[in-house]
Amino acid sequence: MDNVSFSLTKNEQEVMELMWTQGRALSRSEIIELSTERSWKKSSIHILLNSLLEKGAIKVDGFVKTGKNYGRTYSATVTQEEYQIMQFKQGSNYIKSKSSAIASLVSTLVEDEDIDNETLDRLEAILQERRSGKK
Repeated sequence: MDNVSFSLTKNEQEVMELMWTQGRALSRSEIIELSTERSWKKSSIHILLNSLLEKGAIKVDGFVKTGKNYGRTYSATVTQEEYQIMQFKQGSNYIKSKSSAIASLVSTLVEDEDIDNETLDRLEAILQERRSGKK
């Protein structure tokens, strides 16, 4: 994640979530076909893809033959986790007090009743590695 920062509209987020879920490059027609519960119109796909390209959220990954023509395939440039971190960092609390914001986020997540001991052990190991300087 090379200091890229952007926000997604609801419709763009739907397209990105599909790309993240599929985990592979998708053509325009595949995106339309796989987006069964979309809130956007099929005819809007060009606008959505162009907007995502301009924001740097996706890239042209290659080309695929569709009928007699070739069409572009697109892939995400950031993972869903990287996007979520990007959104967290864009929040005003993070900018004002980075350490406090991180501590508050981790505290809120750890206090979740649904978190299991295995996850807590993994988090503890991550923190121990970070403290000891290992990566």
